[in-house]
Amino acid sequence: MSYSFAKLYLKSNRSIGIAFWHFQFNTKYRYKMFSKFKYKNLIEACIRQVCTKHNFKIVAIKVMPDHIHMMVQTSINISSVRVRNLIKGGSSYLFFKYHPKARLRYPKGHLWSREKFMESVGFTDFDFTLSYILYQEEHHASSLIKSPRNQAL
Repeated sequence: MSYSFAKLYLKSNRSIGIAFWHFQFNTKYRYKMFSKFKYKNLIEACIRQVCTKHNFKIVAIKVMPDHIHMMVQTSINISSVRVRNLIKGGSSYLFFKYHPKARLRYPKGHLWSREKFMESVGFTDFDFTLSYILYQEEHHASSLIKSPRNQAL
């Protein structure tokens, strides 16, 4: 193990290691809840607040109108499912707290869909995943251009 990688690992009482997770959360029914700038910033602030509270480090986050991509660094002592649930639940709670009119669209209080995407990110694919998250606008713009429905237009 090289010394440069050894400095990156987190140490606790009985473990040494680091975990990177790539998450994607979709809004329920894929509503474009974050198309307005203020709601986009609000959900990002809510996610950052939850991650700070639970000692998760956000490596990258990109908020799209109907979904979010993010890469999170955590200790190896917490499962990916627990991290995902804490972020989704906490951010949803804070979003509805600061934007009560959103409850008109989601009366049961479920901001995020039950669908989930998560993958572990290693040092070898770290750069690829980071660039994928940061350039989401280009990724979605190119998929709209290549769509067969848009070819006829």
